[in-house]
Amino acid sequence: MANSKSALKRIRTSERNRLRNKSYKSAVRTLMKKYFQAVEEYTASPTPENKTVVDQRMAEAYSKIDKAVKRDVFHRNNGARKKSRLAKALQKVAEAS
Repeated sequence: MANSKSALKRIRTSERNRLRNKSYKSAVRTLMKKYFQAVEEYTASPTPENKTVVDQRMAEAYSKIDKAVKRDVFHRNNGARKKSRLAKALQKVAEAS
């Protein structure tokens, strides 16, 4: 256990930040999974309704990734890489059809 006041405060601060970071990371992973699932459904049956769902899921994921980068949960290159993966998945579907 820490002995000094500053070390105790640092422990509390780092625990608070760890939980905040964990919630952002979890939310980003969930939104990315939902997006990839929507892209699969759109690939199976490319209807306008499925396209709007894909666009909506992409916007949600992009937004959460950008917020996580802004709050230093992710490095900006990590955020850019995640967004690139999302765009690439949809681009593959567009090229195939």
